[in-house]
Amino acid sequence: MPKPRQIFAYSGILRTEANPEGSFRLVQHAIDLARPAGRPRVCYVPTAVGDSPAAVETFTAAAAAAGADAEISVLTLFAQPSVPDIRAHLLGQDVIVVSGGSVANLMAVWRVHGLREIMRDCWEAGVVLSGGSAGSLCWHLGGPTDSFRDELDPFTDGIGLLPFSNGVHDDFSSQPRRDTYRRMVAAGTFPAGYASEDGVGLHYLGTELHEAVRIRPGKRGWHVAPDGAGGWQEEALPTRDV
Repeated sequence: MPKPRQIFAYSGILRTEANPEGSFRLVQHAIDLARPAGRPRVCYVPTAVGDSPAAVETFTAAAAAAGADAEISVLTLFAQPSVPDIRAHLLGQDVIVVSGGSVANLMAVWRVHGLREIMRDCWEAGVVLSGGSAGSLCWHLGGPTDSFRDELDPFTDGIGLLPFSNGVHDDFSSQPRRDTYRRMVAAGTFPAGYASEDGVGLHYLGTELHEAVRIRPGKRGWHVAPDGAGGWQEEALPTRDV
């Protein structure tokens, strides 16, 4: 029986001394969704932060703090790919985790290396695609981003495996992400889509949202759509604790 096509897109939280796991519980949920037969194989892809060694260290430290029993690899693309065959390596994973950062730069670099098509192949093969922030936006059609400047601009160059827009960090206090996303949906800049507050993950089966989950009490996911009169309407999603 073929594996289902699954995407787990989330808005992550920072790794701190008080929370050494950071968002890794959301990564663990993605691993659980994969249901691997043996020890799970997880590939971390930090393209959106320019393959920053600090990001790799943060991810592996969070995995260690969470006690993750997984075979973790890292795919870097600067200055050249870190594996001899990107497609074979990614198709051999149970879960792919894409870092946050600049979604515009992420998509540009992926295009050069053929990752957009490879990720689609992985999705079709049943590899769970996951990631936070830019690693969430990339699977959708687009959403607001600060990739170009401190202000939020529309990004519409996502891979589009999911036919929706995406608003990440929907409750972020330092930027008007919530209002900006909804205004852009109302204006027709983006189609209807889903927003996630920090600590919330959106699990898609095929191209349909299956459920929203959270690692922070009280946080929620949202469905946002045009209201047909130049405005927008929103609906809070039932959001399960994991």
